[in-house]
Amino acid sequence: MPEITRFSISTDARLLERFDALSAERGYVNRSEAMRDLMRNALVEELWSADDAEAVGTVTLVYDHHASDLSDKLTERQHSHHESILSSLHIHLDAHNCLEVVVLKGAVRHIRRLADELIGTKGVKHGKFVATTTGDDFV
Repeated sequence: MPEITRFSISTDARLLERFDALSAERGYVNRSEAMRDLMRNALVEELWSADDAEAVGTVTLVYDHHASDLSDKLTERQHSHHESILSSLHIHLDAHNCLEVVVLKGAVRHIRRLADELIGTKGVKHGKFVATTTGDDFV
């Protein structure tokens, strides 16, 4: 178990009240856990500034599967980068629209480029890339 270090900060009372309210709204049991998450988020952002760092992310796509060869184009892009794709989930939202979630792992620059390619494929109605960490350097 890692050693716990206590530290204190000084801040405006109104800022602390707002932070505590937000923390409670998000379900944190205490201020320390909320602060740990803020620290982790800052470290993940720092990780994503290093192009060679190993990271993971998800790409969420919404598209009309009737669009001209779109499903085939997305599948081909995924197959051509199979080494970076851990998993994908395909859901039929209705008679026309599909939602696809693709989980990527690899060097930051590579998976960011792959996410952009998938989202930028002609016919994709909406796409979103969410970047995170492999968790190796986190407590």
